[in-house]
Amino acid sequence: MQVNSSSAVAQARPWLLAGLPARSWVFALRVWLAMLLALYVSFWLELESPSSAALTVAVLALPTRGQGMEKAGYRLLATAIGVAASIAIAGMFSQTGGMLLAAFAVWIGLCVYVAGMLDGNRAYAAALSCITVALIAIEQIDSPLQVFPTGVARGAAIGIGVLAVALVNEVLAAPDYHPVLASRLEALHRRVMDFAHAAIRGEAASTQDAAHLLRDIVALRPEIASLTTESSVGTARTAAARSAMVHLVNQLALARVFVALPAVSVTPDDRHGSLLAMSRAHLRSEIARANDEPCRSLAAMRAGEHPLRQWRAPLYRSRRIAGEGAVRAAIHFMLVAIIFVMAGWPSTELCLALAAVIIGLSSTAPDPRGFTMLAVLAMPPACLLAGGLKYLVFNGVSEFQLLAIGLAPVVIGLALLIASPNPARSSLGRLILVFTLAVLAPSNPQNYDPETFLVTCLFAQLSAVLAFATQLVLPSLSNDRRTSLLLGAAHRELNRLVSGEVRHLAPEEAAFRDAARVGQILAASADSAAHQRAVAEAMRCFDQAVALRRCRAELDRLAAGPLTEAARAARTALAFRNDRATLAAAEALRLAASERHLTVEPALAALVSTSVAFGPQQTFAGPRREERQ
Repeated sequence: MQVNSSSAVAQARPWLLAGLPARSWVFALRVWLAMLLALYVSFWLELESPSSAALTVAVLALPTRGQGMEKAGYRLLATAIGVAASIAIAGMFSQTGGMLLAAFAVWIGLCVYVAGMLDGNRAYAAALSCITVALIAIEQIDSPLQVFPTGVARGAAIGIGVLAVALVNEVLAAPDYHPVLASRLEALHRRVMDFAHAAIRGEAASTQDAAHLLRDIVALRPEIASLTTESSVGTARTAAARSAMVHLVNQLALARVFVALPAVSVTPDDRHGSLLAMSRAHLRSEIARANDEPCRSLAAMRAGEHPLRQWRAPLYRSRRIAGEGAVRAAIHFMLVAIIFVMAGWPSTELCLALAAVIIGLSSTAPDPRGFTMLAVLAMPPACLLAGGLKYLVFNGVSEFQLLAIGLAPVVIGLALLIASPNPARSSLGRLILVFTLAVLAPSNPQNYDPETFLVTCLFAQLSAVLAFATQLVLPSLSNDRRTSLLLGAAHRELNRLVSGEVRHLAPEEAAFRDAARVGQILAASADSAAHQRAVAEAMRCFDQAVALRRCRAELDRLAAGPLTEAARAARTALAFRNDRATLAAAEALRLAASERHLTVEPALAALVSTSVAFGPQQTFAGPRREERQ
C-alpha cells in the first residue's frame, strides 16, 4: 500500500503528550475508567472480593479490543476450571493439610505441563487454573466449607471485571488489532521476497537470517488468535492470517531449496546436468507462484473474508520439556510449603497462595527465573504504593469519589508503563499494578488496620523471595538442555519421516510446525557459545524435512498412475538417504515419463532437491559451485 509523504510523516511522528504517544494516554484512561466501573459495581452488589474485579481489569489491560476479549474469555474459562478443581481438592483432602498441599503441588505440575504444551492466552489459561486453586483452596485451607462461596464470589467479581473492560473498550472505541497484524505480515512478506530474490540472483544466503525470519513469522501465531473475538468477521481474518503465515514459511522454504542447488553441473554426466537445470527452472517458477499466495491471504484478511485455501498453523511443543518444567514447578511449591510448615508461622495461607501465583505465571514466560526476579523487584514498590494510597491518600475515608481520585495517578501511571514498547518495562508495570491492587485489596468498607497491612506486605515480599530461592535451589530447565532436547526431537522426526512414518499434515503445515521448533531453538541457544552451530543444525533438519515431504507428496501423486513402479523405486531410494541413489531414481523416473510422453517436472525437481539436501557436503549456507569429490 502506497502512502503520501504527509501521511508517512504523521505515522513517523505521532502526537505526543508529556513525551508519550497520545494512544498510550488513551489506553491508560481506559484502564482507569474500567477499574473504577468494576469497583463501583462490585461495591454496589456488595461482593465478597471486589478487589478481584479490579485485578481482572489490570490483567486484561491490553491496547486493543481483540486482545482483551480473547484473554477475558480464557480467564473466565480458567476460573471455572479452577473453582471446580478447588472444590474437588478441598473435598477429598479437607482433613489432611499435608495431603492437601501435596495434591495442590500435583495440580500445579499438571497445569504447568498443559501451559507448556500451549501458547499465548491458552497457556495463560492453564496457568490461571492453578492460580485460581491457590487463591481459593489454599487461602481457605483451614475452612474448607468456605471454598464454594469463595469460588462463586471470585467468579462473580471476575465476570464484572470482564464486562467493565468490554464496555469501556466499546464506548471509547478501543482500536482493532487486525490492521497492526496485517502491517506486520506485509513487512514479513517483503523480507521473504527479498530473501527469495537474492536466492534467485545467486547471492549467498545467511542461515542465521533465514532462522530469524522463520522465528519472526511463527511468533505471530498466538497474537493472530485474538482476531477471532475482535469482530463478526474475526474468524475469517484469523483463517486468512494463519494461511498467510503458512504461505510465508513455504515461500521461504522454497527459496532455501533453490539456493542450495548448484548453479552448474556437479557431475560430468550431462543428463544429471540437465536434471539440475530443469529443477532450478521449475523451482524459480514455483517461487514466483508462491509469492502470490501471501498477497491473496493478506487481501482476504483486510477484507474480512475467508481465504481460498485455509491452512492450519500447527504448534510444536516438546512433551519432554513441558514435563520437566511441570515436575520442577511442583517441587518449587512443595519446597515453599515445607519451609512454612517447619517455621510454624500462623496465617501463611496468603504467602503460599502468592508463591503459587508466581510459580504458575512464571511457567508461561520464556525465562521463568527472570520472571520471578521481576516479581521480586516489583513487590517492594507495589507495597509502597499500596501503603501510600491507604494511609496517606485515603487515610480512613470511604467515599468512592476519593477512591477514584486517589487511584488515578497510580493506575494511569502504571498503565502508561504497561503501554511501553519495551517488554521488560511493560511486564514490570503490569506486575506492580497487579501486586499493588492485591496488597491494597479495595473493599467497602476499607480495612485500615496497620498490623494487617504490614503482615500482608511482609508475606507478599517473602513469597516472591522464596519462589525465587527455590528456583535457585532447583533451577529451571537450562537453555543448553532445552536446545539439546529440541534438536534431538528434530532428528527423531526426520528419521521417522525417512522411514515413512509421516504425520497427517500437509507439507506446508508440517513446514510451519518445523519452523516453530526452529524459533524455539533460536531462542533457547541465544546465549550459548554453540549458538551458530545449533541454529545451523536446526536449519539443516528443517531443510531436509521440507525437501523430503515435498518429494513424498509428489511421488504420492504418481503412485496410482502409469509411473507406479518408477515412483516406488524412488521411494526406496529415499529411504537410504543417499544423494546418488536419489539422483539415479530421478533419472529413471524421467526416462519412464519420457517413454510415456508424460510431464513430471515437479517430482523430478523434488527428487533432485532431496538429493542435494542429503548430500555429504550440504550446509544450506549458500549456493554451491564446487564439484563433489
